[in-house]
Amino acid sequence: MCGIVGILGNGDVAGRLFDGLKRLEYRGYDSSGIATVHEGRIERRRAAGKLANLAERLAAEPLPGTTGIAHTRWATHGGPTEDNAHPHIVGDVSIVHNGIIENFRPLRDELIADGRTFLSETDTEVVAHLVARELENGAAPRDAVAAILPRLHGAFALAVLFRNEPDLLIGARLGAPLTVGYGEGENYLGSDAHALAPLTQRIAYLEEGDWVAVTRTSVEVFDRDNQRVERPIVQSGASTEVIDKGNHPHFMLKEIYEQPIVVAQTLRSYLQRMEERVTLPIPEFDLAAVTRVTIVACGTSFYAGMVAKYWFEQFARVPVDLDVASEFRYRAPILEPGGLSLFISQSGETADTLAALRHAKAEGQKVAVVVNVPTSSMAREADLLLPTHAGPEIGVASTKAFVCQLAVLAALAANLARARGRLPASAEKAIVEHLAEAPAAINAALGHDDAIQAMAGLVAPARDVLYLGRGTDYPLALEGALKLKEISYIHAEGYAAGEMKHGPIALIDDLVPVIVIAPSGPLFDKTVSNMQEVRARGGKVILISDARGIAAAGEGCIATIEMPEVHPLIAPLVYAVPVQLLAYHVGVAKGADVDQPRNLAKSVTVE
Repeated sequence: MCGIVGILGNGDVAGRLFDGLKRLEYRGYDSSGIATVHEGRIERRRAAGKLANLAERLAAEPLPGTTGIAHTRWATHGGPTEDNAHPHIVGDVSIVHNGIIENFRPLRDELIADGRTFLSETDTEVVAHLVARELENGAAPRDAVAAILPRLHGAFALAVLFRNEPDLLIGARLGAPLTVGYGEGENYLGSDAHALAPLTQRIAYLEEGDWVAVTRTSVEVFDRDNQRVERPIVQSGASTEVIDKGNHPHFMLKEIYEQPIVVAQTLRSYLQRMEERVTLPIPEFDLAAVTRVTIVACGTSFYAGMVAKYWFEQFARVPVDLDVASEFRYRAPILEPGGLSLFISQSGETADTLAALRHAKAEGQKVAVVVNVPTSSMAREADLLLPTHAGPEIGVASTKAFVCQLAVLAALAANLARARGRLPASAEKAIVEHLAEAPAAINAALGHDDAIQAMAGLVAPARDVLYLGRGTDYPLALEGALKLKEISYIHAEGYAAGEMKHGPIALIDDLVPVIVIAPSGPLFDKTVSNMQEVRARGGKVILISDARGIAAAGEGCIATIEMPEVHPLIAPLVYAVPVQLLAYHVGVAKGADVDQPRNLAKSVTVE
């Protein structure tokens, strides 16, 4: 969600700023823009829609200047129009902003009463007016920014450009990430290390409340009390390569097909195959002292946490609470001493989840995080970092990150069980064997892609679709429904199969496909009974199961999707594949932008 790039360069920077925006494109956006300082003027080009539209503007109207800021915007206040696109210019100031200024209305009213005119509907323009007013009253740029930051409530990352000081950029962050990059006679600002990777590998992460004054030769960081502080310069490790689709038509399909490899490389960090043990990156972390686990996440990561709840309670016999991050703080959760709060996020910057993490830390909880970005805010603030090693995920709808989260959570469940004396060596050996089989089983699941593509036409015309599952297949039903909604814009809902008769069965007719996730095993017969209730009422069933399950219950279904027969522990990793592929192929059949679905953002950095 929203991306920032700033460059103090030795030559014209517009091209490099645009390249930085391309690297941030995966975050999701609906407008973009670049501003530079050139010959005593602030020059700007903006465009609504995709970056291709901005590229056309730049080709028609080149943008000179050696100092500049750039932005991709995901609309919050005000629609995705050129007038609302960043950068905003007010007087001698241009500004880009990620996040939300929660008190923008009273600030805007104050500024209007002061005679100032607004040209956009955004909360960001309020910040530009505040800084410009300070400058007009005689403040120096650094003092102007320092003066207005305490007045901003909410979450923000800011980059500010000044017409009269072309050798200066000022950045600030509160609740949204911002990174400083160090070059040779150049310095940079960026939303994340990925944006700056082609420019530099030497970066520093600003901490909460920090602001920074950047020139070509210096970087000065100040905390929220305006005291000069040092933030360590580290090697980012971010890839400088341009991520492409390879021979796949979309990033989403490429990332689905990467799952066998990324799950294998993730498990390599958690399995000791020779010793037949499951391990953690920080082995000295005291899991034995954990008396309760609180899992907090959003969206797809929440469904990964839902699977983990089954595993933690089954294997470790530890009670688990599960919360949607956006609600966690607002229900006054009871966080007991000895509790472990576990946060799951692809980006490690999700605003709701990060705020929940900080609340749990303030309540004295030990904090563990499962993240795909080991340099993210959540990773840096955790007591126990559990990286997923999925690699950059460009498709907005999470696929490979989700399956890697499941792999890590399964390993954590086994570690927790062993620490609590619930996992004998023979059971641990079996878990290692089953997890080690997961990459090959996922690869076998991908072998049915053509069959899934062929039957996508059965789902594409539907207005409503239902997904059913029991046990750990219930979170998979929820995830399947979410994927279909995200990618194809078809309304879909996931239900615990046994709950159908408590209301949702009223929705069943011959126009509503019902997708049943039911691997053969202990819960199969119960799930099939619920499936038969659907069929008895004219429902059109698509069964996802293994060969044994399809032989037992596939007759009368409008389609079946065969999966390899696997142990229940790894079934969620394997059965994620068909629900992902089905959503993908239905989305393609409907002509949707499957990599960047409408209204969605990859990294949700606003609450």
